[in-house]
Amino acid sequence: MPFPEQSDILETAFKALSKNYKGTDVDIYELCKEKRKTEPVMKGDFMRALNVPTHADVRQTYETFVLFKYKDIRKTLADAKTFTSGFIKNGLGSFFGGDGLIILAMDGDQHKKTRALLQPVFMPSNVNIMRDEMDRVVREDFLNHIIEDKKANLMDFGLYFPIKIIYQLLGFPKENTEQFYEYAAMGLTILAGQKIDAEAAEDARKVANSASDGLLHLVEELVEKRRKSGTEGTDLLSKLIVAEHEGERLSNHEIGTFARSLVAAGGETTTRSFSSIMTLLLQRPELMKRAIADRSLIPAIINEGIRFEPVATVKVRQAAKDVEIGGVHIPAGSLVQCIVASANRDEAVMERPEEFDPDRKTPMNFTFGFGPHMCIGQFIAKLELETAINAIFDLLPNLRFDPDMPLPTIEGGHLRGASNIHIIWD
Repeated sequence: MPFPEQSDILETAFKALSKNYKGTDVDIYELCKEKRKTEPVMKGDFMRALNVPTHADVRQTYETFVLFKYKDIRKTLADAKTFTSGFIKNGLGSFFGGDGLIILAMDGDQHKKTRALLQPVFMPSNVNIMRDEMDRVVREDFLNHIIEDKKANLMDFGLYFPIKIIYQLLGFPKENTEQFYEYAAMGLTILAGQKIDAEAAEDARKVANSASDGLLHLVEELVEKRRKSGTEGTDLLSKLIVAEHEGERLSNHEIGTFARSLVAAGGETTTRSFSSIMTLLLQRPELMKRAIADRSLIPAIINEGIRFEPVATVKVRQAAKDVEIGGVHIPAGSLVQCIVASANRDEAVMERPEEFDPDRKTPMNFTFGFGPHMCIGQFIAKLELETAINAIFDLLPNLRFDPDMPLPTIEGGHLRGASNIHIIWD
């Protein structure tokens, strides 16, 4: 193992999560392209047909409809009154206490209040303060250890660095770094609790809830220690403790629940995005040379990478009332699957959508969502990616695929990414 800190339990949990959401071995983009032409609003469960779960409870019996066009998905994600998210508390949310506190499962005033308390902590002005610490972690804790090796599996870095960054930014004690990856494995186990098969889902639910309860207890203990010792620190937990909106503050349980979900989803989302972006770059040596010479291209490469290969292919909402989309009647209570992987490549809103081109001028993609539920941690994720790519360019010269190893494959019906990226450098 090339780094001082690696964890078999984390790698096992990540592989299990990837397998859970891999689904049927089909080209999802070709399927979506055909649907945009022939059935842009489809009745039926598209994701179940791909054999992958969503955030919805697999035991639900709601009618399901699927959207493939950019304009329909944008309108749906923007309208949180008509298309709600509360159903998630019975699916993914049930692994976080089932009380609806997971922000993805909140609607209305509860969502507005919670987001108003959380969002300032995650705005660019606050996130950019973390840049130096991110850079230190990436270089000193990881990449410096492999410079002389001249070869590596880049995912031995990609799996670990986002986790260590997010734990240190949250304010977990640095002397407990060996526990970071155990906690992260708990988070991945929570996410893997969603299963297509209802019987398997019951067993997975027990395992996920056990991991979830354990992780919540750890975070709540840390929050309480922060309150008692003072909250003048710059870590995220300290900032969340003092966050205030209209005279209200977050409780230990609210902070713990949010931090637990950030632990579960934040690291692996960045890992998958990193794997796809680095694969796309290594497949295009001339573009990589441009980016090495002009680092101002990196943010555009990241934005194009998450458009071209979104880490999660679908966002799901529930119709709060009868509604019509594209001439199709959708009854109240129906689930609506918004296939963001399709919207991000919709020919109606962008030229050459099947090409990876960071120079393009495109409308907003939906990888981090859109509207009131847009991902609150997106600025941290993008800064992590930018920091990692810059450090790789600085420390691993003439980076290229290892000719003696298999080329990486970006795959997954729901959560997409590459499992291995074997590289060499000079």
